[in-house]
Amino acid sequence: MVRRIKLRSMLLGGVFTLLFVILVGRLYWVQVVQGAELLVQAQEKWEVDKQLTAVRGSILDRNGKVLAEDAPAFTVALTPKLIKDYGLEDEVVRSLASFLRTSDDPAAQAELENKIRKRLSSGAGQVEIRNEGWKIDSAKAAEIREWVKKLKEQVNAKWSIGILLIEEHKRYYPGGSQASHVIGFSDKEGKPIMGLEKQLDNYLKGTDGFLRYGRDPNGVELPDTEVKYQAPVDGSNVKLTIDKNIQFYIENALKKVYEKYNPKSIMAIALDPKTMEVLGMANLPTFDPNKYWEMKDGSTVNHAVASQYEPGSTFKLVTLAGAVEEGLFNPGEKFQSGSIVVTGEKLHDHNRVGWGRIDYLEGLKRSSNVAFVKLGYEKLGMEKLREYIDRFGFGAKTGIDLPGEVGGIVNMRYPAEFATATYGQGLTATAIQQAVAYAAIANGGLLMKPHVVKEIVNPQTGEVVYSSKPEVVRRVVSEQTAKQVGELLEQVVADQQIGTGKKAAIEGYRVAGKTGTANKVVPGVKGYAEGKWVISFIGYAPIEDPRIVLAIIADEPDLGNNYHLGGDVAAPAFKEIVSQTLRYMRVPSTVTEQQRQTAEQASRTVVPEMTGMTLAQAKQVASQYGIEVEAIGKGDKVLAQSVQAGTKIAVDQRMYVVMQNDGEVTPPNLTGQSLRDAIAVCSLAKLRCESTGEGYVVSQTLEGEGKDRVLRLQLMPYNEIEAAGGFEKAAAALAAAASSGKDAAQQDDSSGKDDSRSSGAGGKDESRQTGASGDNEARRDGTSGSRSEQGVGSESSNTAENGAGNS
Repeated sequence: MVRRIKLRSMLLGGVFTLLFVILVGRLYWVQVVQGAELLVQAQEKWEVDKQLTAVRGSILDRNGKVLAEDAPAFTVALTPKLIKDYGLEDEVVRSLASFLRTSDDPAAQAELENKIRKRLSSGAGQVEIRNEGWKIDSAKAAEIREWVKKLKEQVNAKWSIGILLIEEHKRYYPGGSQASHVIGFSDKEGKPIMGLEKQLDNYLKGTDGFLRYGRDPNGVELPDTEVKYQAPVDGSNVKLTIDKNIQFYIENALKKVYEKYNPKSIMAIALDPKTMEVLGMANLPTFDPNKYWEMKDGSTVNHAVASQYEPGSTFKLVTLAGAVEEGLFNPGEKFQSGSIVVTGEKLHDHNRVGWGRIDYLEGLKRSSNVAFVKLGYEKLGMEKLREYIDRFGFGAKTGIDLPGEVGGIVNMRYPAEFATATYGQGLTATAIQQAVAYAAIANGGLLMKPHVVKEIVNPQTGEVVYSSKPEVVRRVVSEQTAKQVGELLEQVVADQQIGTGKKAAIEGYRVAGKTGTANKVVPGVKGYAEGKWVISFIGYAPIEDPRIVLAIIADEPDLGNNYHLGGDVAAPAFKEIVSQTLRYMRVPSTVTEQQRQTAEQASRTVVPEMTGMTLAQAKQVASQYGIEVEAIGKGDKVLAQSVQAGTKIAVDQRMYVVMQNDGEVTPPNLTGQSLRDAIAVCSLAKLRCESTGEGYVVSQTLEGEGKDRVLRLQLMPYNEIEAAGGFEKAAAALAAAASSGKDAAQQDDSSGKDDSRSSGAGGKDESRQTGASGDNEARRDGTSGSRSEQGVGSESSNTAENGAGNS
């Protein structure tokens, strides 16, 4: 018995001993072996680690106007359970799809509805609507907030109904497509993709900070825990040399050429020849970095630096400068034009037959290839010609601070190749190389390095991190030679009889420049393409004190197989841009105000009859008169036009044609239009048009159906639009104000004091303007639209100098 008790005690003691050993081993394992790992896991449970995101630096123009900045954005999130509890699934699916759609295609709308419905059925606690509802702008968010507010009232909900807007940030570009090829863009995830956004990312991105502290299970901060905080360092601001106003002039002029001649692409570069600051750079086709997902193939290429082409006659600058520098150019010396033979190869003037025996000055004015073969090949010689080509920087990159630059190809080996190089054939160059070469003549003979970044500034301290300075590469010709070459190039523009650049002449300013019409090479085939041309004009003004060099190049414009029309493509655009820029720079003109008014009167054109034409025919006819045409509605024939045939209007003025008179005509997007142009659209579309504010349209809302349709316009002065950061931001600010009940326009309306309304329905209010009546007393000379008593949208209030005016 005693033995059993002892045995039982020993067994029990052994079990307890084993359990104790296991417990000690486990404690050792947890505290020693896994201790560090478990401590980290515990800290993750009780510690809060917040990332404090740095604000990305802004990109500004030379005057401090914002071109790119971080802006508030909102992501749509849904709580499926709450939405189902309130029975709002169908309403949420339908309305959200309507708010977030990116296309008017019914199929796309249906696809988005299915996507939202699937997210609501996913069983998740909270879902986001990506990509359509990811980082939407403030204006769209304000619309959704207003809708949610009405839904809550509908279901009598005091708290959330399961539709949330999560505040975030995204990159915003106030000018839309303005200078987009230079600026580039960052995607919604904040990753820089192209342009200066990518190239200067190390300056712009800044450094994120963090905040760490302990918390209890309820999320309350523990009092005795260590708080670690590191402040974020915001990115630096980048100020460019680009002037937003000059950029506007360039893009506006290029758009007209693009619409009229339909080239594959067109580009322009404006430089200050004294500092080599890039004042403007534009390309078409273009893209809106705010909607980068919609861009088309090829629209992101910055052709100004990344595309090379045979320059043609604009390259004759090099041959001319070399001949003048070497004392070989005698303007009165005569030669036989038409053709010349070089080592058995016959080279021709562009008209094949020439102009008989002419002097070299006339050869320059007429852009005679034979003249330049004799100057460059026979007089200068192959070795000297190559020397001047190298001096002017061809065959090498300019070193501009933009990504993607190419250096062109200069590889002449045989005499005939040197001969064709004298007039820009058989070698390739970029637009920036050509502009830099002309700037070297404009500034007195110095080849300089172009740049687009003016300075980089720390926004917290104001410290200038980087500042650009003019950089001379080398002297290419003497100051006297540069002056003489400029005066010779002036003759190309000033001679209104035979000068190939005569359409670039600007009254009151001395302009030097050269046209270029180059055949395009067929890729992979020896020889040139029939009827395919690169058309260019490069010049500067004023000659006595050059302030701007401008290069414009159009790739394959539609000339109707008539290269003689090449002078109508780039030169008029040069004239428009440079004349606007010189006035903006307040460069004195030699023309008196009376002479200017006489010239403006002479530049008015008579509106043709377009009723009954197709839209294409109407645009073609109108372009011959220098008039822009925009269609309202869809149809086969023009049914009405905003300006009566026979009326005199200014060249380049916009007018509208109605293509549809049945059904409901959808008005075009009027953002940026003056009140006069907006009312012209209302009149033709037979819409009542009501406006609030004055200046330019920043938002529009079409309400009602049938005869009760009303187009409500919100206008703002241009200085307020710029202060808000552009049209889109101005519209967002107004929408946000409306959603919070602070919309000043609504207050004015309720107090009966709004004196800026315009209506297409008439009425007794003296300040109303009729958008549908043909008897409006505000009409003048048969021109489209109406003029308010304050002059809103009138010609006198055109602010093209600020980059926003409308003709």
